[in-house]
Amino acid sequence: MKKLSFIDRFLTLWIFLAMALGIGLGAAFPLVSDSIHRLSIGETNIPLAIGLILMMYPPLARVDYSKLHQVFSNTKVLSLSIILNWVVGPALMFTLAAIFLSDRPELMSGLVLIGLARCIAMVLVWNQLADGSPEYGASLVALNSLFQVFAYAPLAFLFLSVLPGFLGFTSYQIEISTYDVAISVGIYLGIPFLAGFLSRVLLVKLMGQQWYEKKFIPAISPVTLIALLFTIILMFSLKGDQILKLPVDVARVSVPMLLYFLIMFLIAFIAGRLLRAEYPANAAVSFTAAGNNFELAIAVAISVFGLNSGQAFTAVLGPLIEVPALILLVQASLWLRKRWYPEAGREFKNGGQG
Repeated sequence: MKKLSFIDRFLTLWIFLAMALGIGLGAAFPLVSDSIHRLSIGETNIPLAIGLILMMYPPLARVDYSKLHQVFSNTKVLSLSIILNWVVGPALMFTLAAIFLSDRPELMSGLVLIGLARCIAMVLVWNQLADGSPEYGASLVALNSLFQVFAYAPLAFLFLSVLPGFLGFTSYQIEISTYDVAISVGIYLGIPFLAGFLSRVLLVKLMGQQWYEKKFIPAISPVTLIALLFTIILMFSLKGDQILKLPVDVARVSVPMLLYFLIMFLIAFIAGRLLRAEYPANAAVSFTAAGNNFELAIAVAISVFGLNSGQAFTAVLGPLIEVPALILLVQASLWLRKRWYPEAGREFKNGGQG
């Protein structure tokens, strides 16, 4: 039987401790968060970008890129992912935002911006923790990235300018540059994707497949957890003071966002099961559907509405709510595997990948 390490067994605890540490640092030492804020180029915070890139590198280095064609040949799973991410997800977030925050249009529109930004970053970590397919995870993330560059601005116009006015809510006339979206995607996905691809191609050629899988991948795997905890501490320290000062706003934003993560995950997982997708593929589809690209949402909120806007506040809260929600959904995914995929559980116990 495959045994989990001490760190892996208590991963949820470490993540919640990192969140608490971040909030404590941000609230007790505001100069620390101010210093971190200043380490930015444009809307990109350098320490946060480094943490995210390092966090994503090991999962992308694990991907066997020669198998990606198998993912794109599974048209049922691929179509499900596209529909969930670009039809169901934005519509669900808009609906929940309208139900819970119609009296606070700045928070409502900030939530909509998050719903439109499909996940391309931390989903790789959640997928790995849930024993999802690295090939499906990487392929779906790449597909989301391509859609995101061209679809984000038109969808933002639809959900922030057209639909709110039609339904009697406050609408916003906004302009979002396709170039800015592409830059965000390039930084947070392009860099680790290229690093992971080159690592596999070059090191397998130099050292062999066996060395790469048995030596190199286990050696770099701890980087994901270290970078994840670093990134969580960083994110929560940047907004620790606001979390404590505005608890009502935090709670009001948290409720629809938590419902969104839960509903999207369950819709995706049940639909994948009905389509007879194997567990690794189903986990990848489900976490891709449930997660969001908070880096892009934050950058757009700040550039369009300003740093001190309600939209920016909501966008920043996004990852702070997503992290605990998705780590709990990782546990839910592993629980569902035991009930709905008993054959996958047996393979895992025998040492295979889930």
